Amino acid sequence: MPAVRRLVPLVLALSSSVFAAQIGTIPPAESLTATRVAALPAGSRPAWADYVARSDAQRAADRAALAAERDGLATLPPPPAGGHGEASMPLDKPAAWYGSDAALRVAGNILSFQTPAGGWGKNQPRDQPPRLRGQAFVADNNSKRATPGDYDLAQNPLWSYVGTIDNDATITEIRFLARVAAQLPGEAGEPYRQGAQRGVAYLLAAQFPNGGWPQVWPLQGGYHDAITMNDDAVVEVMELMGVVARGDADLGFLPASMRSAAGAAEARALQLLLTMQIRIEGRPTLWGQQHDPLTLLPASARNYEPPALSSSESARALIYLMSLPGPSPAVVEAVQGGVATLRALPVRDRAWVKVDEAQGRRLVERPGAGPLWARYYDMKTLRPVFGDRDKSLHDDVNDISLERRNGYNWWGTGPAKALAAYDAWAAKWVKTP
Repeated sequence: MPAVRRLVPLVLALSSSVFAAQIGTIPPAESLTATRVAALPAGSRPAWADYVARSDAQRAADRAALAAERDGLATLPPPPAGGHGEASMPLDKPAAWYGSDAALRVAGNILSFQTPAGGWGKNQPRDQPPRLRGQAFVADNNSKRATPGDYDLAQNPLWSYVGTIDNDATITEIRFLARVAAQLPGEAGEPYRQGAQRGVAYLLAAQFPNGGWPQVWPLQGGYHDAITMNDDAVVEVMELMGVVARGDADLGFLPASMRSAAGAAEARALQLLLTMQIRIEGRPTLWGQQHDPLTLLPASARNYEPPALSSSESARALIYLMSLPGPSPAVVEAVQGGVATLRALPVRDRAWVKVDEAQGRRLVERPGAGPLWARYYDMKTLRPVFGDRDKSLHDDVNDISLERRNGYNWWGTGPAKALAAYDAWAAKWVKTP
């Protein structure tokens, strides 16, 4: 990719504070609304209009279900506790453990917090007590730092992330329930099989007409409506759809019709993944942290997360593509382009470290260190970009506030795993002239 190679000296230069400057302001992501859908070409309008209408109806049904539970209660239960949800649902235990009392407590808690739509919230330990009548379906996920106008401020503070794929939510619950059900054949395992099946049905219902998935469904608005590559959410749903289609990971009990639908869902998502890959000078490069569901362009998220290409999420997408059996020419081209871009971008002889309490984390010179990749790159120039909580966009990480430098992983080694896997994959699938 000649265009990318020419950019490398500029990328290195921009790591010096000599060139630091605010280069822009991070705009808000657009919600997926009926108004936007009405502006689509006539041919694609009906599918999107139906999707938005289904989302609105399901949100109303979810809220009505909670309101019905609360009818007649003198006192409402407090919201459930937040915390590290995924750690409470281990998926790497010996098979027999999933029939233990400890696993059944987690599974029972999972079932109690399943939303009427069939999904689950995030950041919620599943080894805590089960949900009470009238209790919120999800823990309080509202940002404690949000102020008026903040992109992370929930439109409804009492209804946020009610069904999500963020932070491995819903995906992990489905997989855990399937493991438990496998240890309980017959009637004893039926509630867990039904819970997993409802979870898969939820993901199928949440899929966009073009094959992507929003971060939150029913739709919540703002960046939550975007096709969410962040934290590998869409890729992990795609992988789960493949698992369901094959009947792997203890999910073989699902109906044949659902398994077929899951295979079709993965195929649509794969085509979308290839379409969303940003091209520079005609060559495929990387993906954004999230993409607008209609334009497919990278979109903003939180105040400091710009519409840009994301190295870590792109690396995870490449690992998924390299896992596919018999990759098509389009998949091979996507992998080659993505790997070439990642190979051209890292800085060396730099370290991302905490200097001291006053200076916090900074990118500093350190001979022999690296390679390091920036989290975000401009989608046209491939220059590293960095956002701050005040929505300002910068070309040097050392130029942003101490709070954001300390609170976000702006530089990292995430792409290294994808690059390490590439040579063996290429030896099998890339034809040499």
